[in-house]
Amino acid sequence: MANQGAQLTGQRVLVPRGGAWGKVVAKALRAQGATPVVAPLIDFAHTSEVDRLREALVKLEAGYYDWMTATNATVVDVLDYNHIKIAKRTQVAVAGEATYAAFIDAGYEVARTTHESDTTTVGLLKVWPEINSGDVLRVLTLRSDVAKPVLTMGLLERGHDVTQVVAYRTVGVPASVHIREDVAAGEITAILVSSPQVAREVATQFGSRTDSTVIACIGEHTVDEARRLGLASGDKAPADIEERIVETVLGALDPADMLD
Repeated sequence: MANQGAQLTGQRVLVPRGGAWGKVVAKALRAQGATPVVAPLIDFAHTSEVDRLREALVKLEAGYYDWMTATNATVVDVLDYNHIKIAKRTQVAVAGEATYAAFIDAGYEVARTTHESDTTTVGLLKVWPEINSGDVLRVLTLRSDVAKPVLTMGLLERGHDVTQVVAYRTVGVPASVHIREDVAAGEITAILVSSPQVAREVATQFGSRTDSTVIACIGEHTVDEARRLGLASGDKAPADIEERIVETVLGALDPADMLD
């Protein structure tokens, strides 16, 4: 879109996730004139499948798998926490710019990643020719407890030997008193809501908001959950700002990078 440099000037936008995801989103918002305020409302905790995860990671380091997949940058943190390095023979396929950046920053080579035109898990399946070669591949898919196994199911439907493991859990994080005060006072003019989990945290933690606060929801599932919770922009919130924030974020990455 042309002439977008100043479209969000004056807006202080709460970015509800940190890490690589938060950095990418904050950079995109800043490029449009906004002031991003990174205040994670969700974080990631240890999986309930500890034994299965450890077994899979040992095999990953030993080169048992032909491929491993990731749709969230947190997978890199899981590998690092468990002191695991991906075997050289095992190739990596990832979805989303933030996930790709996290793997590259960690020193891994990424053999397949999504195009800018479609950074979803379905988009990854479309640009992964090896999975359509007829060979049965051993693939490790690591995901969160709240993710939908879109990628896993796509691989299974193609006849591959897939090991799916819940590598981490998504948990809520209390915002600081300073952030809550800024939201209540209207000092934060917009809140980015990037997932149903974030919607629940926003509804719980930021019940006090001004009539001018913009609530910018990303994705159909997030919009549906926000509606269920009665979470919406204030009566005096400019509708065009909500649209511009959503467009900016979608132009930077696919926020649904947790979907597998």
